[in-house]
Amino acid sequence: MEPRIQYAKTADGVNIAFWTLGDGTPLVHLPVLFSHVQLEWQIAECRRWYESLAQNRKLVRYDVRGEGLSERNVTDLSLDALVLDVEGVVDRLGLEKFALLGLQHSGPPAIAYAARHPERVSHLLLWCAYARASDWVRSPQVQSVRALMGKDWAFYTKAAAHSILGWSAGEPTRRYAALIRESITPEFFQAVVIPALNDIDVTPLLPQVRSPTLVLHRRQYLPVDVARSLASGIPDARLVLLEGESGAPYLGDMEAVLTAIDEFLGEGEKIGAGAEAAAPGAFRTVLFTDVEGSTALTQRLGDAKAREVLREHERITREALKAHGGTEVKTMGDGFMASFLSATSALECAIAM
Repeated sequence: MEPRIQYAKTADGVNIAFWTLGDGTPLVHLPVLFSHVQLEWQIAECRRWYESLAQNRKLVRYDVRGEGLSERNVTDLSLDALVLDVEGVVDRLGLEKFALLGLQHSGPPAIAYAARHPERVSHLLLWCAYARASDWVRSPQVQSVRALMGKDWAFYTKAAAHSILGWSAGEPTRRYAALIRESITPEFFQAVVIPALNDIDVTPLLPQVRSPTLVLHRRQYLPVDVARSLASGIPDARLVLLEGESGAPYLGDMEAVLTAIDEFLGEGEKIGAGAEAAAPGAFRTVLFTDVEGSTALTQRLGDAKAREVLREHERITREALKAHGGTEVKTMGDGFMASFLSATSALECAIAM
């Protein structure tokens, strides 16, 4: 059943259209560059993406100001204004703590919100995103498509749809091009969106992000160095590289994307449940794990097979921690940091692993 469209009002008085789907822990899904919460539901692949994300969760999806079913008569698309959109929706729903998913151009406002409200963002997920708009604009493909913008709007929307969804995509691309034309006017896009987009740079905010962060990226969509730069700037962020050329997570290997998201959001729910509570100032033993030669392993096995090995490593580590009273402090790509009240327990845990 198609979700019911509702509205939230931002602190600066802009009406934002949104819907919710499912029940459970909230996941707020930010809009991409072209947004229309109603028409997206008519793209079968996109609908399946939303329904998959909403399994055992409360998925929240909204239209950015100036687009789709949100208020169109706006002139401010600054980073602060985009953060107000997030605040308006989550406050309207009364969400105290939630996961935040920023895709492509909504990555920067997701990062800004997480940096400003660390107590509310349980997890930050970034899909094919960037910290600086210049990292995206320098792509030859983006520059070529942009050159069409002021010449033929219909042709531009078709080229933009192919650029975002992948040049081999068929019917979903045609539907997405139509969605672009319905979601925004060419005048607003050129006069307001593009200038605001070009100015975005949240690089100074990256070190301020305290939420566990997952950076997901497709190798053939944007240069990998964009994702590496983003992940390296956020403390303890995890980077997962996937194969594919589509910037749409619901095209290509969607299951790999969903698996990475589910694993990330599901981590730590039961970790340390049996661990002994520590008194303030108590002596602790710290245990680190690391998969030696993980880069060579990935090159030899490929991303999918290497990820299977790392998932098994994570399972073994967490089972051992639970059995020996260890507490997971954080994960670091292919390693763990854990703490114990007893040096003996830490050593026995390491032997068990």
